[in-house]
Amino acid sequence: MPQVNKPVCLVTGGSFGIGQAVCEKFLEQGFQVINLDIKHNPAQSDSIHWVQCDMSQSIQVQQTIQTVLNQYGRIDTLVSNAGMHFSATIEDTTEQDFDRVFNLNVKGAIAATQAVLPIMKAQQSGVILYMASEQALVAKHNSFAYNLTKSALASMAKTTALDYAKYKIRANAICPGTIETPLYHQAIQNYVEKSGADINQVHAEEAALQPIGRLGQAEEVASLTYFLASDQAKFITGSLQVIDGGYTAQ
Repeated sequence: MPQVNKPVCLVTGGSFGIGQAVCEKFLEQGFQVINLDIKHNPAQSDSIHWVQCDMSQSIQVQQTIQTVLNQYGRIDTLVSNAGMHFSATIEDTTEQDFDRVFNLNVKGAIAATQAVLPIMKAQQSGVILYMASEQALVAKHNSFAYNLTKSALASMAKTTALDYAKYKIRANAICPGTIETPLYHQAIQNYVEKSGADINQVHAEEAALQPIGRLGQAEEVASLTYFLASDQAKFITGSLQVIDGGYTAQ
């Protein structure tokens, strides 16, 4: 089995938005970074190893991570970031809608976690970070399925932290608020198309909802993610780390 001297960070959904920023942050900190994403970002550094993977397909996820492990011989950090947004009440969420959101946001994270735990146990070290949301702590309107999946990721961080602490494996959930990413812009665009609202006014209203007066940036979330993976955070496990400009403090 080939070995690498660099620590290895595996990021799911790392081609755009927060995932892309996380990949770049770990790369600059000296990690070998592998990005598992269904889409490739041609603007991303060639030093970030993109592996095509549909994170909603559990068997594909486990097989892909095993291939990565065969190549690199270790996985030090998993950032489970792949996810999608979906706006609807419980009445307006079909079974197909729910399955689509749950399969990507939750089952993909489960499959990735199951795939990395054996090597982390063997290493007696590892960090697993779930990209949840401030919606793991509070509710928002028209967000039944999305809110449920992000709450599930927060729960996974806590149970995984307890079950695997004896192997020196840490797990935490990162809970971003409104972050300016392609996912955010797509959600706003969808809302504007449905409601007929003025897009500039909607952006201004979103910023005004944050006590700090602006939207968060992907790079800020990436910095928190790297801190939680580092030895500076080695006493932090089973926690929900909020980065939301004060939104949930209200």
